[in-house]
Amino acid sequence: MNNIEFWKAALIRALRTFIQVILAVWTAGQLITEVDWKFLLLSAFSSAVYSLLTSILAGLPEVGLQQTLYDLDNDPEEDDDEDDAYDPADEVSIPEEGDE
Repeated sequence: MNNIEFWKAALIRALRTFIQVILAVWTAGQLITEVDWKFLLLSAFSSAVYSLLTSILAGLPEVGLQQTLYDLDNDPEEDDDEDDAYDPADEVSIPEEGDE
């Protein structure tokens, strides 16, 4: 929770929630002049705050998944044996003199 990726993902999630609530309330068959903007913005803001609190308390699966994938890709216990490494030169057969 103390890293930049977590806060970036949490704020993006809260912003998406804010926009979704605005669109849901606004597109309920009302004209733009008939929208109660105070209600709409308070509802959207409170939903964004709840989203941020949920992210803090429960965590974000996408941030944990990214860290897990990074850990799997950079496994320190991975066998780095030079003998097992793929070498394309092993597949090339060089004809000896006299073989044509």
